[in-house]
Amino acid sequence: MSMTLSQFLDSLEDVIPPPGLEPALEALWWAGGKDFALAHEIVQRHEGEPDCDWVHAWLHRKEGDQANARYWYRRAGRSPRHGPVEEEWRAIATALLAGSGY
Repeated sequence: MSMTLSQFLDSLEDVIPPPGLEPALEALWWAGGKDFALAHEIVQRHEGEPDCDWVHAWLHRKEGDQANARYWYRRAGRSPRHGPVEEEWRAIATALLAGSGY
């Protein structure tokens, strides 16, 4: 699915995510304010997929579970971020939408 960051951000106003999103992007969409628990369920179902593990790390970072977040960053092959979690959410979305996640 081809979508810009602007379109992805605009879609957050919708009730459901756009059709055809990859699991990591779908989880990120739900984590954008609608259903944090569902976002976590999605990434858990796709454990071992690097993009989902990256989003999983971010979810734990956002909830303040740094030790668990570090584990998932390692699984994703990513370095932990230290800036605002909202900036990282946007960076992950940008990378995944561009297809440069991995």
